[in-house]
Amino acid sequence: MATFSNDFLWGGDISATQIEGGWDEGGKSPVETDYMVGVTHETPFRYGFYRNPDGSEGTMQLYSGKLPKGAQMIIKEGYDYPNHKASDFYHHYKEDLALLAEMGFTALNLTMSWARIFPGGISQGINSEGVEYYRSVLSECKRLGMEPIVTLYKYDMPFFYVSEWGGWSNRRLIEEYVEFARVCLTEFKGLSHHWITFNELNILKLTMDTLPDVTAEDRQRFFEEAHNQLVASARVVRLAHAIDPDNLVGCMCAGLFGYGYTCDPNDQLKMQKYMQDAMFYYGDVMVRGAYPRFARRVWEENGVSLNVSAEDAADLMAGRVDFLPFSYYSSTCLTTHEIDASLVSGNASFSGVKNPYLASTPWGWEIDPVGFKIALHVLSDRYYDTPLLVVENGMGTLDRLEDDGSVHDPYRIEYLREHIRNMREAVKEGVNLIGYTMWSCIDLISAGTGEMRKRYGFIYVDAADDGSPQGSYKRYRKDSFHWYKGVCESNGEALAQAAP
Repeated sequence: MATFSNDFLWGGDISATQIEGGWDEGGKSPVETDYMVGVTHETPFRYGFYRNPDGSEGTMQLYSGKLPKGAQMIIKEGYDYPNHKASDFYHHYKEDLALLAEMGFTALNLTMSWARIFPGGISQGINSEGVEYYRSVLSECKRLGMEPIVTLYKYDMPFFYVSEWGGWSNRRLIEEYVEFARVCLTEFKGLSHHWITFNELNILKLTMDTLPDVTAEDRQRFFEEAHNQLVASARVVRLAHAIDPDNLVGCMCAGLFGYGYTCDPNDQLKMQKYMQDAMFYYGDVMVRGAYPRFARRVWEENGVSLNVSAEDAADLMAGRVDFLPFSYYSSTCLTTHEIDASLVSGNASFSGVKNPYLASTPWGWEIDPVGFKIALHVLSDRYYDTPLLVVENGMGTLDRLEDDGSVHDPYRIEYLREHIRNMREAVKEGVNLIGYTMWSCIDLISAGTGEMRKRYGFIYVDAADDGSPQGSYKRYRKDSFHWYKGVCESNGEALAQAAP
């Protein structure tokens, strides 16, 4: 008997800002990453340059939202802006989609850039060129037998919303986002029945915890932004159901799982609290329609006063998701004990302790396939009646293009094989899982650093590491391409298949 259902969604995941390029083509306006220069994984945060009204200049870190009043982001000569070209999917999408279909994909999780649909917001009207571009992409997916799972927001709103409106702390943005979603849901009705409102909405918590010099005002703003996004998501869930009753809608959480470093109960308590604060605080609202009881503790500890109006509460309850999409890359360890600096995890997103039982990627992300199984059970137990969808899981590392055009990546095959094996075991044990779309099926620009050399894909893109317009942008099938083809075609059974 097959482990996965016949309609299980096998595929991959891509992101508009990281893969499309064409940053100033087709009527699109700039988004935040368009202003961000490339760095390396030794540099914790990407940054861009702004100019103040008096002519002085400064830098803004990615996702910090700290742009001085009246300042404008600028593009400076002599710096690399990797997202401008990215993987050039904007011009290669038919070729790329054909390669994914060749692998046997039945689904592709992709994002739509808000800045292509409404480059100047509602007041400036719809950009028909952007609408037709995405209509062509979705139609091509359907023609090739792939269900598009459309993510509506992944940090790609027109940047003037940040510079002029103050970003998601401005309640007016809810209306703008809902209208953007309405256009997508209406224009592309029938081309997709799986929609995701926000990508890793809880990433705001990680941002707050990892940025230096976070003030009380910053904390208040981050929680208000998250609340406004949760309300916007809930309103879009209801809208999507009204436009097409066959639509299924989710809102995505970054999967933040791990262990207490020691058997000291205080370490276990610290890990439990971390998952409440960083993940369940958001997931409970998405799935259960209300803030959990521990939310008051979270607000008090962060010095936050959150105004949840009766209208907001009603929206959140009425806009509960149909499925819960989440990402899983790694796990972390937390401790209340003093540790040597050499034991600190290399993954800046978690800032935990290295797990002595696990290997790590060159970027410090610990490889924990058993933790993936644990994560699936944790979410299944907490949100029992809600189907799960894995929308990101993968390994970013260095690949080498050989002279004959081959790319040998046994490490990627091993990573995915063991994660899918554990996922299969979890499904056999009762986890309700509807699909798996790994990150990322095609090499693209790293969100955190802007590097191309941190490669995740089954398809190698011949582009320069620094994102500069060097390289042929030719596509090459990696060994993992052929291996995953066997996984898709066997509905997850052919995990032991050797790569050519």
